[in-house]
Amino acid sequence: MASLECSASQLAQLLGPNGTAAATFICDHFSTVDSKFTDTSFAIDTTYLLFSAYLVFSMQLGFAMLCAGSVRAKNTMNIMLTNVLDAAAGGLFYYLFGFAFAFGGPSNGFIGRHFFGLKEVPNSSFDYSNFLYQWAFAIAAAGITSGSIAERTQFVAYLIYSSFLTGFVYPVVSHWIWSPDGWASAFNTGDLLFGSGVIDFAGSGVVHMVGGIAGLWGAYIEGPRIGRFDHSGRSVSLRGHSASLVVLGTFLLWFGWYGFNPGSFNKILVPYSSQSYYGQWSAVGRTAVTTTLAGCTAALTTLFGKRILSGHWNVTDVCNGLLGGFAAITSGCSVVEPWAAIVCGFVAAVVLISCNKLAEKVKYDDPLEAAQLHGGCGAWGIIFTALFATKKYVNEVYPGKPGRPYGLFMGGGGKLLGAHLVQILVITGWVSATMGPLFFILHKLKLLRISAEDEMAGMDMTRHGGFAYVYHDDSDSVKPAAIQLRKVEPNSSSTPSSV
Repeated sequence: MASLECSASQLAQLLGPNGTAAATFICDHFSTVDSKFTDTSFAIDTTYLLFSAYLVFSMQLGFAMLCAGSVRAKNTMNIMLTNVLDAAAGGLFYYLFGFAFAFGGPSNGFIGRHFFGLKEVPNSSFDYSNFLYQWAFAIAAAGITSGSIAERTQFVAYLIYSSFLTGFVYPVVSHWIWSPDGWASAFNTGDLLFGSGVIDFAGSGVVHMVGGIAGLWGAYIEGPRIGRFDHSGRSVSLRGHSASLVVLGTFLLWFGWYGFNPGSFNKILVPYSSQSYYGQWSAVGRTAVTTTLAGCTAALTTLFGKRILSGHWNVTDVCNGLLGGFAAITSGCSVVEPWAAIVCGFVAAVVLISCNKLAEKVKYDDPLEAAQLHGGCGAWGIIFTALFATKKYVNEVYPGKPGRPYGLFMGGGGKLLGAHLVQILVITGWVSATMGPLFFILHKLKLLRISAEDEMAGMDMTRHGGFAYVYHDDSDSVKPAAIQLRKVEPNSSSTPSSV
């Protein structure tokens, strides 16, 4: 918010003779009031960002519930523990290295080099709330990867990959796209990529593609779960044990996405014009609307699409379709019209269904469809933004550069599309070059996949000391009487009477 100014000398002329003292008194108090307004604007924006960070962090609970419901009961404790681990290990490594690599400016276009361990924070650019918000994003990327390699991965592998992803791989990508120093950033004050930079507002590429591609390599190197494909190569469904947990996790993620996308403005008290009813608060509301419409459209499209293909109304598929729509709209949620979000959601559902069909063809096993959902739909979201971003919204959200390219279908030319295609290729290459070798080394050191015996028995019993669910109380000394049922076999002496 711009500061207001009061000139005692000019005010004294209006007050007439002997008005200097009065003018000085008025301006001093005016400056005090103006400082209070400035402080209030910082407090409002910080509170908004903190609340958004809390919403994004609540998505970890959504990931945990979704993952738990999508795996078999014998691996529930394992997948829940990995979700806790993502947040805990990610918190330390993002504090020590990740935030600095992502936003530590001034720096070069590849990687940040300041703010290690939050040194020199707070400052004029970043407060502690910025770290908390960005940490919640980093652990979301790690959570995506954990779903791809569920039910067959050693615990030590989770520790290593989660720390490496949140401390180095993800921060470098977020520096490219979101830091003012990043070589592909739309916030860069120098030369912009294709004159536009990359508009990946909340991270279809930065978060979802990074997590999805990392999971793709992990699941590919590990190979499918035992029993996922039969001897003839046909797909065998290893259904998760609780659709209730899947639905609960989906709704929690939906709720958290209102911090993920609208919260990415970082500030809310930013006027766009002199009209009091229109400002960044309006853009925040529009972003929530586009997010909602994309997810709803993708859910309905998946519902009817899977009904046509399989003959069933499958709630798990609908939940994944909904999340695919959210992952796709995340890139362009702030710069597209609500009607365009419906297009985004529809195509996202088609992309997800197609990726799942392709995964079955190549015998790729991802228990949560994370690589297909976040990688495939995330890539579509990046392309969608380059096609449908509007001129007005682009200039409002990314001010300071008149004539910035916008969506191809909206009359903005193809430069933004070119920048976004580069983003897809570079993210794919970077994550493949870092996470692929890491998973391969873990595989060669026999630190990646558990033994076949442990996999068949379930990791809850073999690695975590017992199952997640207790079906009876072992401490009960007296067991209630039960009726023993037995199977009655027909014999030759007892024949049914004829009617």
